[in-house]
Amino acid sequence: MLDIFVTRTDAAATPVWLVRSAELKNWCAAHAGGGAAWVETSGFKAEAGKVLLLPDGSGGIAGALLGLGDGSDPFLTGALAGALPVRTYRFAGDRHFAADKAALGFALGTYSFTRYTGKPREYPRLILPEGVDGEEVSRIARAIFLARDLINTPTNDMSPADLAEAALEVARAHDARASVIVGDDLLAKNYPLVHAVGRASAVAPRLIDFTWGRADAPKVTLVGKGVCFDTGGLDLKPSSAMLLMKKDMGGAANVLALATLIMGAKLDVRLRVLIPAVENSVSGNAFRPGDVLKSRKGLTVEIGNTDAEGRLILADALAEADSEAPEIIIDMATLTGAARTALGPDLPPFYTDDDALAGSIATAAAEVADPLWRLPLWRPYDAWLESKIADVNHVSDGPFAGSITAALFLRRFVEKAGAWVHFDIYGWCAKPRPGRPVGGEAQAIRALYEVLKKRFG
Repeated sequence: MLDIFVTRTDAAATPVWLVRSAELKNWCAAHAGGGAAWVETSGFKAEAGKVLLLPDGSGGIAGALLGLGDGSDPFLTGALAGALPVRTYRFAGDRHFAADKAALGFALGTYSFTRYTGKPREYPRLILPEGVDGEEVSRIARAIFLARDLINTPTNDMSPADLAEAALEVARAHDARASVIVGDDLLAKNYPLVHAVGRASAVAPRLIDFTWGRADAPKVTLVGKGVCFDTGGLDLKPSSAMLLMKKDMGGAANVLALATLIMGAKLDVRLRVLIPAVENSVSGNAFRPGDVLKSRKGLTVEIGNTDAEGRLILADALAEADSEAPEIIIDMATLTGAARTALGPDLPPFYTDDDALAGSIATAAAEVADPLWRLPLWRPYDAWLESKIADVNHVSDGPFAGSITAALFLRRFVEKAGAWVHFDIYGWCAKPRPGRPVGGEAQAIRALYEVLKKRFG
């Protein structure tokens, strides 16, 4: 369990009241005197994420108020870790909030990326609210921290080789069986698209593969896009579009985070994780627009744009995942700008033909406040991927529905699995919110974990 959490009751713990704007008058009426007077003097309005320390009359702190605004954000407790003096606190007053989410929000507020600054700090501690499973909240927080750390690390320290080592660390921590296919061995073992995308980099491409769980358990396979940096290839991105391309392995980071949740909770599954790890670089042997490449599945793919490399490496990994006919294949990728244009950075779309699975995901997303939105695998757009010289083009020649056509391309490589779901995530928090600093972010994994717990827990 995270050391910021305290399980014992501590009468000396400082109270923190979580108050919605509409309830502030009621709080003041119930705490008439110095506390209510200080609220009025300070001009505190219980705005979302605002923290007010309450003096005790002798220069100390009697407690604190956290504004919840309209109460729509359950993780505003993330503001407390950075605003409260270091001591032990407890949530006070009537519980009109979800205690597990409040505890998780508090934990998320303690995250900081200090790899290059060497400036870790001490944080306040929280007595866990009654009924909250501290181990479970800590497991989820650690998984989110892992995804954030991996995405925040720049490519000079998060190359395909470094990503492979990070994945192997996760595998070793849970006694999973792991292997890595590197460089030209990808050709020998029939992963030609992974090799083609990554061959121009000074760091060889690779396929990371690990399995965990009893062999006869239901098979769940996770596939994560591991493009450690994306120049766009010969269809070179402008410099402004490259600035965040260290995050293009966000799918892999989130898959590893989800894997830690599954293994840490010991869900009864046979888990497999596949991560194609590459850099999409420019050199004399880079793959080109107009090339026709053969995929692991045997389909020939015409390259319409080298900056749409993620779906190529996923295609080979999905074909391998599908070969075992698992019960569920989940793939995650920072795949298209079109998804962000459609839904923005905070609402990832997902795609599946399985209506029951889609319903479970939507329900779980609402329950755990991990926003997701289903978009359609609209079959008429399949025709936009036609090629005159190959089985398929991996991009359409028009500006519309880019996230949908990417999903339709990937769908071609899954036939045997019981269900397949694709997540087109952003993996980045562009604007700071309590507990969610600017930088790498976990998306969809809490909702997926909830779905898998209910099915296999």
